[in-house]
Amino acid sequence: MSEFRLEGLGVALVTPFKKDKSVDYDTLGRLVDFHIQEKADFLVVLGTTGETPTLTEDEKDAIRRYVYRCADGRIPLVLGLGGNNTMEIVRQLSTLDLSGYSAILSVVPYYNKPSQEGIYQHYAAIAKASPLPIILYNVPGRTGVNMTAATTLRLAYEFYNIIGVKEASGDFVQIEEIIKNKPSHFEVISGDDGITYPLMTLGAKGVISVIGNAFPREFGKMVRLCLAGDFKNALPVHFHFTELFKLLFVDGNPAGVKCTLNALGMIENELRLPLVPTRISTHDKILAILDRLRTL
Repeated sequence: MSEFRLEGLGVALVTPFKKDKSVDYDTLGRLVDFHIQEKADFLVVLGTTGETPTLTEDEKDAIRRYVYRCADGRIPLVLGLGGNNTMEIVRQLSTLDLSGYSAILSVVPYYNKPSQEGIYQHYAAIAKASPLPIILYNVPGRTGVNMTAATTLRLAYEFYNIIGVKEASGDFVQIEEIIKNKPSHFEVISGDDGITYPLMTLGAKGVISVIGNAFPREFGKMVRLCLAGDFKNALPVHFHFTELFKLLFVDGNPAGVKCTLNALGMIENELRLPLVPTRISTHDKILAILDRLRTL
């Protein structure tokens, strides 16, 4: 695999479960093949959408290895590896078999709500320990603390192996400041499907996507049009997905996209507690728009 570029459509892979809540590896393999066939640019394994907090360490290890074997070098893989215990992440970076992976996606520490200096020191320690490039992940709605533009840019300039940020703060002023002032080796991508189009008009280079699990070809079309500067033709695709953007998250992630994938006949509609499937009302609304989305 050539040097990894943080650009285009990255799919935040779901973890399919069987009726008994065990990991459905056969279906996971089919999903990997599906995304390769549908021309996703890279896959993110063991992220939030993969329900990683509910997986055991043995399961995470097995999934990491299984996806690597299924991908077989056909598509870049990014591994979700983050947490609120810096020393543990550093330890894992030195002990895990990262064969086949092109980069690490590491979320801002959650729950302990560190200061900006704490966030900086956290990522500095990871950057010094990581054998792979690092993508920062700022999602204050989940972590409880926002990584400011100043902290992001400080990390970008001081560590060449920090190659970008998945921005899901929703703060356009903050994100624009990062895009405007970033170093050349560092890219910004959207962490929220619904704002990918406007962020790409500002200079973001793509998205790590939830909706891409179900519609990698269609949503990828919008991303590629934006990368080509064809925002006029990308906008109708963005509008085509507007209603689904909201529905996928109204009952939490990945409940919405698992409902969608189940309706498309791709996975069982199974989640692990404390997550549960979408409400019937949400399920029915999702089904009602799938036929329209297939016409893209």
